[in-house]
This record gives sequence, C-alpha cells and structure tokens, in this order.
Amino acid sequence: MANKILFILFIGLVLISFTWNRNHLVQKWPSPIHPKTAFASESSLELGRALFYDPILSADSSISCASCHLSYTAFAHVDHPTSHGIGDKIGKRNAPSLVNLAWRQQFHWDGGVLSLTGQAVNPLTHPDEMGNSLEVILKKLQENDRYRKAFKLIYQEEGIQTWMLLDALQQFTISLVSKNSFYDKVMQNQVNFSTQQANGMTLFEQHCNRCHTAPLFFSNRFESNGIQIDSTDMGRFEITGLNADIGKFRVPTLRNISHSFPYMHDGRMKTLKEVLAHYGKQLHLSDIQQKDLIAFLKTLTDTNFLMNPQFQYHTLNQ
Repeated sequence: MANKILFILFIGLVLISFTWNRNHLVQKWPSPIHPKTAFASESSLELGRALFYDPILSADSSISCASCHLSYTAFAHVDHPTSHGIGDKIGKRNAPSLVNLAWRQQFHWDGGVLSLTGQAVNPLTHPDEMGNSLEVILKKLQENDRYRKAFKLIYQEEGIQTWMLLDALQQFTISLVSKNSFYDKVMQNQVNFSTQQANGMTLFEQHCNRCHTAPLFFSNRFESNGIQIDSTDMGRFEITGLNADIGKFRVPTLRNISHSFPYMHDGRMKTLKEVLAHYGKQLHLSDIQQKDLIAFLKTLTDTNFLMNPQFQYHTLNQ
C-alpha cells in the first residue's frame, strides 16, 4: 500500500513538473499600451488601409505611406538607407518597421511623439517626406466622393476633420501585429529549434534580451549602440536636450528583422552579418557565435504576417 501511494505521488510530481515547464515555456504577451479607439470597426480599418496606400495624402500625390513602409518587408523601407519623399527628397533617418505599434510608448527614432494616433502627423507634413499640410489633405479627401462617404458613414459627421483622418490611419497601423513566427511556434511547443538556433537563443538571452526583450523583442528604451554618430542627427538629445541622450535612439523590434533591412537609425548597415560583426566586437563573440545568433534572429520571421492579404494594397469600393 505504501509503495502504491509513493508511486501515485511520484506520478503527480512528474505531471506538476511537466505542467510547470510547459507554462514556463509558453510566453504571455503584455497588454497593449494603446487600445483600439471608440470608432474601431471593419469599416474604419478598411478606410485606414486605403488611406495608407493612397498617394493622395502627399503634396503632389506621388507617394503614399506604403512607399516607405512595404508590407512584404515588415512595413519598413528597404530600397534606400533613409526615407525618400516627394520630389526625390531624402530624409535623414531610416523608415522603421511598423510592427506591433500598440505596445510602443513613444514613436519615431527619437521618441518625439507619445501618441499612436498623432505619430502620422510628422510624415504627412514633413517637407522631406509627404510634404503636405493637414488642411490640404482634408480638402482633397473632402472632394473625393468615396472618402467623403466613408468618413461620414464611420464618424457620423458632415465634413472630414483631422482627428478622423488620424483615427482612421491608426485603425490600420494598430492592426499590424506579428506574433506567429517559428520562434512563437517553439514557445507554443509546436516545433523545436535546431541546435544552432537553440545556441543562438542562449546567446541572445545572455547578451541581447535586456534591450530587445521577448516576446516583443523591443523595449521602450533609448540606447546608444556604439556606432559613430553623425553630428547632424543627435537622436534622443534633440527631444530632451540632455547630454546623456546624445546618440541614443529607440530600441527597434527584431521581429521580421531578416526582412526589414537596412539597419540602424540611418540605414548604414545592409545585412545582419554587418550588424552582428559590429556587436560581435563589443561582446567578443566568435564568428560561430555570430552565425548562431543570426540563425536565431531568422526564427523571428513571421511569414503569415508578411504575406497577409489583409495588410496589402487596398482601395475603397466605388
């Protein structure tokens, strides 16, 4: 009888241990910082998506938001180191990925915008980007039958106002959630890492996770990563005026990092190999360790997100 009781206790401990390990492995995502707005609906999402892809928002109707944020490249800009605007003007910073913005506290590389709703104002009005004014944008939209009808249907008011435009754009950008990569499947006990990928994850947890914290693989921090700073762009310092912030930029997400090149705030590095060589010198990582880290970083690619037809080009129906 005593042996039977001991056996039952043993089995129970095994099951408890298995359950703990499984729960320890499966990661829970934090709650979003920015919830959906009161006007969130399928219609407002489709309106925001249409606006995102429409060059009508730029001063000369030549570029759209999607010109610098491509769906197939995790909504980043891979054609040039820095963003390109109307009239072939060149910005001073790389257009970052728009993935998982609902968990961001500040926006843009220097954190100069605190609101997900308001973050679209800068690219819309910056002379080196879309170069427009909000007044002109609203006038153009009001003169467009499809947009005028869509805004009235959703917001139940005559006339299109700035807050409606920004709200609609947020409906789309807040929907760009990426959380179905190979890494996520491993965390859900569906698949397993290769030996190289597992080694890479161990190295990542030792050296990188402080700033690029799982499961989002970014943090709402501003850091200096040891690259040579161009005196024309002092990063976070330009917002705070604090000497301690010279050369600091927001920590970018590493999700879909293999598709969102070039890297750094000014796009100076074209490949992950260059990036790991830079950090490898700081962290004294061997060539093999750098390759293992790259193998792990590639597990953060979410193909379903990149190829999701609900995020691709869209116009409003007539």
